[in-house]
Amino acid sequence: MFDRDRWQEIWSSLAKNKMRTTLTAFGVFWGIFMLMIMLGSGSGLQNGVMNGMGDFATNSVFMWTRPTTVPYKGLPRNRRYFFKNDDIQALKDNIEELELISPRLEGGGRRSGNNVVRNEKSGAFSIYGDYPEWNLIDPANITKGRFINSFDIEQKRKVAVIGKRVYEILFEKEEDPIGKYVRINGIYFQVVGVFAPKNQNINFGGDKEQSIHLPFTTLQQAFNYGDIVGWFALTSKPGVEVSVVEQKALELLKTRHKVAPEDDRAVGFFNLAKEYKQMTGLFSGINGLIWIVGTGTLLAGVIGISNIMLVIVKERTKEIGVMRAIGATPGKVIGQIISESVFLTTVAGYIGLVIGVAIIELINRNLPPPEGSNTMFLNPTVDFKVAITALLILVVSGIVAGLIPARKAVSMKPIDALRYE
Repeated sequence: MFDRDRWQEIWSSLAKNKMRTTLTAFGVFWGIFMLMIMLGSGSGLQNGVMNGMGDFATNSVFMWTRPTTVPYKGLPRNRRYFFKNDDIQALKDNIEELELISPRLEGGGRRSGNNVVRNEKSGAFSIYGDYPEWNLIDPANITKGRFINSFDIEQKRKVAVIGKRVYEILFEKEEDPIGKYVRINGIYFQVVGVFAPKNQNINFGGDKEQSIHLPFTTLQQAFNYGDIVGWFALTSKPGVEVSVVEQKALELLKTRHKVAPEDDRAVGFFNLAKEYKQMTGLFSGINGLIWIVGTGTLLAGVIGISNIMLVIVKERTKEIGVMRAIGATPGKVIGQIISESVFLTTVAGYIGLVIGVAIIELINRNLPPPEGSNTMFLNPTVDFKVAITALLILVVSGIVAGLIPARKAVSMKPIDALRYE
């Protein structure tokens, strides 16, 4: 039942010294406000990084060759070697935990000058030879046409899937590029698709929008790479650690290319699953630190409220003595003091929470949309459960802040309180 007189008494007590009450409440307001801002900023940073990864297969590992550092079976150190087409089938046959394998070649790059020409327009772009599986490992938004398929690989078709920026540079606005031809290093290729990358943070060789995908076998033949493979992208089956695939692939490739088992530098590799795990662990640590700092700031405000309630109890000593003298029980006095503390803490904290969330939402509305964004800060939010938890912390904090002053109030004998000057 709502006790109007009680709440009027609470308001009257806190309003006696408005400046003191306001400054005390500001400590709680600032604590919860900064907690919301830091939590929202943390989620924005995490969302930005994760959005940058797009749908990239996090259960993947990438391998490439490097000069040997250990002599082995009569072969010298510093020996250069290359992965070969035969390695593709060998990896499939010998690693049952392997789900996808995509060999890759890079046929020149943007630094080699304007390597792509169409009519009177030209540009310098990264050229990759890929299998269809690459689009499962690093999915792209195919905005026009299609990606490379198995028929392109088998028949070594001279087709190309171009990046969004490549299309904008070589073609007129609104022009349909499908079926048109571009000349790559002197050889004509028919455009069968246009793509926009889903991520830019995981990048191999340059801006994805300024790259072109060719069938792997076509690039090998057209540019005289023979049966050389530049590097492999491998993924593990669901439920299997990619490190298992990594270890088996390393052992197999070293054996096939006569590399010493102890030569750890002869095969370069990048385990994305391990990096992803470290990244998620980092963000968990950041969130934990945010809670520690935010809670500490909030605690400072709560201590301020406890101190001010002690001052209020001291100022109201005679009033408390009168209440006790006319029959007020210790429980009623404690309830009155704690109610004032909870009221001040909750109101100040709620205002801080609302303003903090409102600022986060305002920032969110002024950020670019996630699609195609390369920003490292995206969609900052404060989870509803977190907000409810913060409110519960406020209520509990208010109770704790009022306990010491309340106990002090009921510890006084009524006769001593009435004599207090």
